[in-house]
Amino acid sequence: MKITLCDFKLKILSVKLKNLESGILNFNPQNILIINFGQIGDVILSLPALKAVREKFPEARITALVGKSGTNVVEISGFVDEKITVDRVLLRDSGKIWSTRQIFKIVKDIRNRRFDFIIDLHSLYETNLLGFFSGAKHRLYAKRGNRSLDFLANFLPAPPDFDRTKHLTDYYLSVLKPLGIEDAERFVTISLPKDDLETIENLLQKENFENENLIGMFPGAGHENRRWKLENFAELAKLLSAKKNIKIIVFLGPEEASLRREIDEIFPSETIIFDDLTLMQFTTVLSRLQVLISNDTGAAHLAAIAGTWLVLIMDKRAPTTYLPLTEKICIINSGTLDEIDVEEVFQATQKILAN
Repeated sequence: MKITLCDFKLKILSVKLKNLESGILNFNPQNILIINFGQIGDVILSLPALKAVREKFPEARITALVGKSGTNVVEISGFVDEKITVDRVLLRDSGKIWSTRQIFKIVKDIRNRRFDFIIDLHSLYETNLLGFFSGAKHRLYAKRGNRSLDFLANFLPAPPDFDRTKHLTDYYLSVLKPLGIEDAERFVTISLPKDDLETIENLLQKENFENENLIGMFPGAGHENRRWKLENFAELAKLLSAKKNIKIIVFLGPEEASLRREIDEIFPSETIIFDDLTLMQFTTVLSRLQVLISNDTGAAHLAAIAGTWLVLIMDKRAPTTYLPLTEKICIINSGTLDEIDVEEVFQATQKILAN
């Protein structure tokens, strides 16, 4: 007998209706999987949702399934008991046979863990399918329209449709509303590992920075159209370095490695460049700064959860629904990136240092 997609969806709906009859009050999950395959900024903005689930089900074992970039952030958040890391880029770029085998291994691993509840916050085709084949009795998926297969979820009531006008953290929290989670905290900070703190303190002592006011700069960004000109950062560094007891640290990730030579040429000679830190070491250094001056990228989100003041430079046309929700932030978006001048950023930084 031929089964159409419509028949399949009707079958899924009948299961959902049965699930609704039992009601959320009769459901007490003991083994929860939370999925978020977003980029590092997405994962950071989902931390309030992870915390809310932790508080809603304090006795449950919670596991996070995340991409490689967000794994350390989830680990140190303290909101989950375990993490499963998937390198989606490696799966995408490797040979089909090898990648297919790895996918089957992931599915087998998830099934063997016998989760009874799956929450898919990012909700992609592949993660929705993974949840469906996991064997979990209850599945709550974010509704991403044509980017997801959220009809494979079986939890009612369903969360609202994805709203591009809503801040991403608020949307993640809205996915949890069917669980009775309301008025959850919208922003959280993290406690950094002691070993990384000691490593960074030793590094700063080596550079004779322990008694200085440290200002960080992150001139990179995932997309070139989100980068303020490197020459502007250099001019700003010169203005700030002229102040007493101020030292400038420029941070470079793997994507910014090509900028190293130019930075050596145009930045003040006393500028220190950190380009080989782990993600947690980077976040730990950020926690020691007076302020980070950054483009709109993952580094800004890391500074926010580390509790650091942030001067964020962004194009006035860029969406604000992905910004860090910290109160320690000054957003410079008075024009396009080409129109934002050095003096404006300098004055904003000065104001933060004065306070």
